[in-house]
Amino acid sequence: MSSIIHTSPLPSVEIPAVTITSHVLRKATELPDRVAIRDAAGTSSYTFAALGDAIHSLAGGLQARGFGPGSVLGLMAPNIPEYAVVFHGAAVAGGAVTTINPTYGAEEVRFQLLDAAASILVTVAPFLATALEAAEGTAVTEVIVIGGDDGDDRGAVPLTDLFDEPIEQVPVDLENDTVVLPYSSGTTGLPKGVILTHRNLVANIEQCRHAIFYTDDEVALAALPFFHIYGMQVLMNGLLANGVTVVTMPRFDMVEALEAVQDLKVTRFFAVPPIVLGLAKAPIVDDYDLSSLRQIFSGAAPLGAELAAEASARVGCEVVQGYGMTELSPVSHCTVEGDYRPGTSGVTVSNTETRIVDPATDEDQGVGERGELWVRGPQVMKGYLNNPEATAETLDSEGWLHTGDVAIIDEHHHVSIVDRLKELIKYKGFQVPPAELEALLVTHPKVADVAVIGVPDDEAGELPKAFVVAMPDQTVTLDEIQELVGEHLVNYKQIRVLEVVDAIPKSASGKILRRELRDSP
Repeated sequence: MSSIIHTSPLPSVEIPAVTITSHVLRKATELPDRVAIRDAAGTSSYTFAALGDAIHSLAGGLQARGFGPGSVLGLMAPNIPEYAVVFHGAAVAGGAVTTINPTYGAEEVRFQLLDAAASILVTVAPFLATALEAAEGTAVTEVIVIGGDDGDDRGAVPLTDLFDEPIEQVPVDLENDTVVLPYSSGTTGLPKGVILTHRNLVANIEQCRHAIFYTDDEVALAALPFFHIYGMQVLMNGLLANGVTVVTMPRFDMVEALEAVQDLKVTRFFAVPPIVLGLAKAPIVDDYDLSSLRQIFSGAAPLGAELAAEASARVGCEVVQGYGMTELSPVSHCTVEGDYRPGTSGVTVSNTETRIVDPATDEDQGVGERGELWVRGPQVMKGYLNNPEATAETLDSEGWLHTGDVAIIDEHHHVSIVDRLKELIKYKGFQVPPAELEALLVTHPKVADVAVIGVPDDEAGELPKAFVVAMPDQTVTLDEIQELVGEHLVNYKQIRVLEVVDAIPKSASGKILRRELRDSP
């Protein structure tokens, strides 16, 4: 049977052969004095000209320290304006950045530093102790702290010490050189480094050109984390490349966000479903003037049609969503402004192809039929770092990325995500890999066997639930399980629901039958 390839209904775009930093700073000459990025509190701010100067000066300092092509810098920080300086300083120096969740524990950070072979780790003062502990036993030779102007008696170097004579972009291979290594659990398993190139990132910014229409006076709220591909690309890089003023928040706080929208006349609010839920239902929303908002854009997890409509009516602007993955840089589907269809994630973006494939038969499905969503385009990753097996499972020889999500394409070219093949749990937009939790929980002396799944929740999307088989004559409580997880993993990976069972259903090959657990009463 021949393939049924659904092409984008949007016009094709030209993808410039430039580095990501060059693309992000393309408005600097035209808008030198416009604020490019600032924090909501008003304590740090860069114009486009100042941002460009800082990036190239930091690149010079990194190069002087021996950082260059083949080098990797770990960046473990909340959303602050300096995030863009460090990210692009490393890129201009010809190296790569691996973005690290700053709320990770030392074990999780060390795993990523080792896997990515990072030689420099940049963080902020509140996370310095974790950074120093995580760096032990890795290739990291220097821990640098943003805002630590006086240095640190524990051996960290202030970022200000790194600024040096500015350099121009170190030559790189746009198609093949890694510029960022975000970590994703992919469709299954432990976190994996996703190899993204300059071309991947530049392409995806341009591919959204015919879906999101930025005008010349835009201000966007950036509360979603820059270490995550959505915050990194759609917010930080995508907004700056379009001349939008980016307002950073180190963590989402509803009151602070509403104040920022009102006081700074924010026009774009990027969200995840739990934030949209708050905008729809929190009484305090009525206390603020949100009339400057033109659009609320939700991603990272499916947004229900009813909730989107409720939030839209409450706030007074359209609430839309898109679809993407870390492995897609991240956007493959996006709602075109003014063309929202309830419950859908929009249309296939420019220069991208989509297939809907029945996982049981490998046959392509037509309009209105369910199947696994496959995507091909210039935004598709090069592969997973140090993991050819996982790469081969996700990315086939013809360049199709198998997303692990079940989707339908309707007669209007809109895609709806209706189920998930992959085991990944989505908690408040964050990825929670069951395998990682299972490997930890089975170390508990009272636990004989365990399986973890996601269970639906209106606010969080899904809650991590553990099915535990207790050791003989033992009783296992949720508090005991949560104490173990809290010692080793970041908070969003915490088990929220526990059920003690007699046995974990498994296939003949020993694979956990998660669907049986999901379907159990």
